[in-house]
Amino acid sequence: MTKADIVNEISKKTGIDKATAMTTVEAFMEAVKESMIGGNNVYLRGFGSFTLKKRAAKTARNISKNTTLIIPEHKIPAFKPAKTFSTAVKDAK
Repeated sequence: MTKADIVNEISKKTGIDKATAMTTVEAFMEAVKESMIGGNNVYLRGFGSFTLKKRAAKTARNISKNTTLIIPEHKIPAFKPAKTFSTAVKDAK
């Protein structure tokens, strides 16, 4: 499902025009992104959590140049679905 598909579904189910639905979806995604960039997690009850995970520093190798690199500690975004969401997907046929 793409962003356009989501906008179409919202438009059908709520009766609002597609332009307003697109603006709303983009505003939601921007709010989640800005919150996570600021170091905050986003919790949506019944849906899931957008969290930041910390990756430890590690040593990597560049095989073509035969050198080692130090990859510093950094954060990555992650999504953990809510239990009700996971159960619904698991039980779907």
